[in-house]
Amino acid sequence: MSLIQPSSRSKTSQKTPARRTENNRIYAHPLPIILTEPSEPSFLRKTLHFFGVSASDILNPHCQGVLDVATRSVWVLDMKDAMILWQRGFFGKGDLSRSEPSWLARQINARKLAKKGMMTSEEVTAKRRAERKQFKLDRAKAMAAAAAEAEVAFQQGHVVSTIYAADGTRMIPSAATWKPNDEVTQPEQDVSRVEEDDGEDDEEPIENVEHLQLTLQEAFFLSWNLDCLSISNPDNGDIMTLSQMWNVFQNVHIASPTLAPSLDPPQHRRFDNPFLVNYVIYHHYRSLGWVVKSGIKFCVDYLLYKRGPIFAHAEFAIVVCPVYEDPADQDGSSFDLNNTSPFSWSWLSTINRVNSQVQKTLVLSYVTIPARSRVSEDVLSSPACFVHYTVREVVLRRFVPARMRD
Repeated sequence: MSLIQPSSRSKTSQKTPARRTENNRIYAHPLPIILTEPSEPSFLRKTLHFFGVSASDILNPHCQGVLDVATRSVWVLDMKDAMILWQRGFFGKGDLSRSEPSWLARQINARKLAKKGMMTSEEVTAKRRAERKQFKLDRAKAMAAAAAEAEVAFQQGHVVSTIYAADGTRMIPSAATWKPNDEVTQPEQDVSRVEEDDGEDDEEPIENVEHLQLTLQEAFFLSWNLDCLSISNPDNGDIMTLSQMWNVFQNVHIASPTLAPSLDPPQHRRFDNPFLVNYVIYHHYRSLGWVVKSGIKFCVDYLLYKRGPIFAHAEFAIVVCPVYEDPADQDGSSFDLNNTSPFSWSWLSTINRVNSQVQKTLVLSYVTIPARSRVSEDVLSSPACFVHYTVREVVLRRFVPARMRD
């Protein structure tokens, strides 16, 4: 049983009822496979239902992906399959997007706004960042000029203000008085994109060059547990079997990034292979109903969502801490796993503070790696080896006296 339970506080975003209803309809299915009941159940189905046996039909999307060795991920190139995997469980991310593969929609929106002489939200953000950068440069120049003027006046025996000039104008600009110039107001990308022409090019359809990128853990979960994803070999295009995927995903962390991993079993199987250690954590929380996403933005390994990033922010931040059952296995290992050595209190306090500021509970998930002296390496020939791993959780909460005195 997991120590992690959803919190009672609500962190859902303020959305209109119509928007919430639409999201509930689009993201109604937690997994790519769907169980449906027939409209007119037969006598056999009624009999099975009477004895407590489900007779539902299974709708399997059978998505297609291709292994990319350089990024250690699986690419789903068909956008129909990509949207199925995203909308049914929030698997993967768009390679040109922050999460949902929405590059094409953003490009279409940018084209519409360009015709109206308006900017997209990304362009507005870039404009504000350019303005802040220019403001800091102007303020630094003004401060340097004021300091030089004060130094000359001091040598002459005069006292001058380093903030206001003699006529009362402010020498050092502030955020309230500073105004951007025309070059900062109009970024370069806007000028080149808003140029008007005969309008023929605007009518050309935009080719979607984005794909869904799955981690190896997500791809193996979809292939092994749900049987809804087929992965092809990038060398010959053949569909890999489950046994070949099992070998390749381990060999990816062994072979050189410039060489294609072998489909054969690894020459030296090890329980501390990074793919195995990370998959244990991923499978553990996915099987408990959590939506597991990458947590690199908050300096952790994984983020846990109750329903998905569309509905609410992540509640828990997971740091994977591998623990060797036999310390001798770590000494002879060729893998340099993160967080295997004791970490400093300053590091732990920093990570905890970062996640506390964004209302996430930090969880240290300790994965016990079986000892090679106790468990034979032959069990690593199949996913049956996962039963020998254990996961323990330590929940950390930052003590804030002003908030917790009640």
